[in-house]
Amino acid sequence: MASPSVLILDSGIGGLSVTREIRTLCPYLHIDYLADLAAFPYGIKSEEQIISRVTTLVDKLGGSLQPSVIVVACNTASTVALDAIRQQTQTPVVGVVPAIKPAAVMSETGVIGVLATEGTVNRRYTHQLIQEFAQSRTVVLHGSSRLVELAEQKLRNISLQPEAVQQELRPLFDKAPNIDTVVLACTHFPLLKNEFAACFPQVKFWVDSGLAIAKRVEYLLSTQGIITAIDATPVNPEELNKFYVTTATDQYNQSALASLLGHFKTEVIAI
Repeated sequence: MASPSVLILDSGIGGLSVTREIRTLCPYLHIDYLADLAAFPYGIKSEEQIISRVTTLVDKLGGSLQPSVIVVACNTASTVALDAIRQQTQTPVVGVVPAIKPAAVMSETGVIGVLATEGTVNRRYTHQLIQEFAQSRTVVLHGSSRLVELAEQKLRNISLQPEAVQQELRPLFDKAPNIDTVVLACTHFPLLKNEFAACFPQVKFWVDSGLAIAKRVEYLLSTQGIITAIDATPVNPEELNKFYVTTATDQYNQSALASLLGHFKTEVIAI
């Protein structure tokens, strides 16, 4: 029987912002992380391309790793591919959705920004969340794939210019200067939270789904009786995590990855 584990997948390293929260709640859980760099970024691809790609990844790795839970740590993929994934596996699947509901409660000015990729901004699912949970609020949306690239650069030790970050965020605040709450509706964006706050200190709340996803994973593991078993069993740090990539790369800063994932080994897989 396979060791209890969670498979987390994203087009790049954005899902590590979710991984960090899962690791905090479940410190001894084995984590397999897949960065689908060969298909990066998902945000500019069609729904058909994303569904085909993600279901292929789950079929290949899910079958061999037999994870206890699968986390699609990508808003873009979650909004289009969750149903297809759940139809192909009996493993519980957790997706990431824009944190519009808690943002609507937090906002004091009643004006909320939603920062996402272009794909997530335009998806019907996002607008349904706004209609359901933020109808009484003013919600402005802005899509930026460039911010995804900047987050990847940060983990590759490439210096980020504040002007580059500010330029990507400026259109959001041009639409509504009195935004006090911003939904980070892409898992890459929490990795830039410090840069965002430095550029726009008037924002009181930067809201993402990482903790909520981690709590859901913890709940699913506890209902399977896995949490107790993990906590009771010492884990060899050398075997704690695996970082899979779909194309060879040595560009990521290893200490930066370790700060988000913990001790890990890297393996390149062909998809």
